[in-house]
Amino acid sequence: MTHQVASLVLASTLLFSANALALTDLTPTHDFSKPEAGENRPGGSATHTKRHDKKAFMHPSANMRFEQQLDFKVGNGIFKKIWVSSPSSTTASDGLGPLYNARSCMRCHIRDGRGHPPEGNFPDDNAVSMFLRLSIPAQNDQQREALANSRVAVIPEPSYGGQLQDFAVQGLPIEGRMHIEYSEQQVQLSEGETASLQKPVYRVTDLGFGPMHPDAMLSPRIAPPMIGLGLLEAIPEQAIRAAADPEDRDGDGISGRANTVWNSETQRTDLGRFGWKAGMPTLNQQNSGAFNGDIGISNPLFTSPSGDCTGHQPVCLNAPNGNTPAQDNLEASRVMNQLLLFYSRNLAVPTRKDVGDPEVLAGKAVFYNSGCIGCHTPKFHTRSDNVGAEQRNQLIWPYSDLLLHDMGEGLADNRPEYQANGREWRTPPLWGIGLTKTVNGHTNFLHDGRARNLLEAVLWHGGEADAAKQAVIDMPKKDRDNLIRFLESL
Repeated sequence: MTHQVASLVLASTLLFSANALALTDLTPTHDFSKPEAGENRPGGSATHTKRHDKKAFMHPSANMRFEQQLDFKVGNGIFKKIWVSSPSSTTASDGLGPLYNARSCMRCHIRDGRGHPPEGNFPDDNAVSMFLRLSIPAQNDQQREALANSRVAVIPEPSYGGQLQDFAVQGLPIEGRMHIEYSEQQVQLSEGETASLQKPVYRVTDLGFGPMHPDAMLSPRIAPPMIGLGLLEAIPEQAIRAAADPEDRDGDGISGRANTVWNSETQRTDLGRFGWKAGMPTLNQQNSGAFNGDIGISNPLFTSPSGDCTGHQPVCLNAPNGNTPAQDNLEASRVMNQLLLFYSRNLAVPTRKDVGDPEVLAGKAVFYNSGCIGCHTPKFHTRSDNVGAEQRNQLIWPYSDLLLHDMGEGLADNRPEYQANGREWRTPPLWGIGLTKTVNGHTNFLHDGRARNLLEAVLWHGGEADAAKQAVIDMPKKDRDNLIRFLESL
């Protein structure tokens, strides 16, 4: 097939998709006797149909043109690239750190999937796919104004910056180590069933640059899955904002809020979509921020070759860097950044399994009728003018509204980020969640991986989700089991 014919086929497919979308009702269903049309392909025509094995999150959009697959593979190579410290003869991989959390994107997003907390504290284990965000309350009127206007997300900890980095290049001390202690708390369920939740407490040991600010705030984060990010970016902004109800005017107890964040590309405030608190407006900014903050790599959007180093860390600021003319006087060039963006935009959502299974359908009814869809919005239409053709005119099923919700004191990190307060979190998409064990070999969920299975994740819900959680606690065990079967099918 020639490229011209392939392009015509793609155009025809997109036109057909657009016409189909016009007939698609986004109203949540009340018929749980059978699957809905398109429900088995949560990413629309971009959904991949490959095997549900450990590589299930690593495939490109199924509707991608053949000639673009090379760009996807090169982007995959950048995602997997092991960065080395400067100076080095390998200038294309030169520039690690000087302080960092991982040497590659893949080290955190393992097989493009979900990170996990360490199985033990150092020296038994290192928190590679999990780290601590750091900040302090505003100290003066200027900082308070910058926070109020969303010009900055947080006020970084003065000595250690925006996140704790537990690795360093040779000759430099690490910033410190995250230490976690868990305590168990029991939850009584209906029919004599009991669940146990592990509650974490976080602290930092082995500080390398002196004491932290006495009011330092810590927020643990595991790396989220990479699938479907381009589709989330393609959801129309008005569709997300339309679901916001900050004053709970409809009286349903759910008051989702949009986060307002700084867009470093446009130099203005924008809607937050990405990150655990919706602190990033675009996928490019999310990628670029992780490049710079997690690995210490300068790039077109975040140009510091010292990454998250602060003025209290001169040995870090003065360390050699990998900026080179061959990479646009950066460590990751504009072309490298664009290839990584294309890759991350096109990591496909897998097909759903067992959508017609009676227990799955019964669990879907429980999910819908218990109020879970008040935050986990089942489906959206994507934009027709989206920058990526693969994401245009798709009916997608992310099960998220991308809004902030108060999740109660139990999940609170007490650390604001832009307009998100210390009890608020963005609703995480649920697509692919049932494949976590297959892809990543664990079932740790929530922002810090404290939930050891899906039921624990549900039982940690509070705040706006408290009524839905209580319904799960009180319902017959069979309904709870079916609910988990539904979640495992996503």
